[in-house]
Amino acid sequence: QVQVVESGGGLVQAGGSLRLSCAASGRTFSTYAMGWFRQAPGKEREFVAAITWSGGSTYYADSVKGRFTISRDNAKNTVYLQMNSLKPEDTGLYYCASTKNFGLGYGLQGTYDYWGRGTQVTVSS
Repeated sequence: QVQVVESGGGLVQAGGSLRLSCAASGRTFSTYAMGWFRQAPGKEREFVAAITWSGGSTYYADSVKGRFTISRDNAKNTVYLQMNSLKPEDTGLYYCASTKNFGLGYGLQGTYDYWGRGTQVTVSS
């Protein structure tokens, strides 16, 4: 079991940057793949990025490719989401989630077992 807590959200102007962190509990963190999702007001939660347990492979939604970077530090039990060139449409509640494997697909919410409560990101125009 891996419990996760997100942090690093805030208010930023369009074109700015933020780095989100996801701190995980448990000694088996390094065996879990991790993902970031977001939910904008009035919309369904959507996939943003994912990373394998080793960090060797990463995956991104088309809408954030080239602007966001997911990474992890297994020694610190932490996953990061570096967000650059932020746009107002990036506004939302950002969630971190963990899974033992991407069996159903890294972009599907049902793939993930444990979720955090989210951190708010607001991008002003």
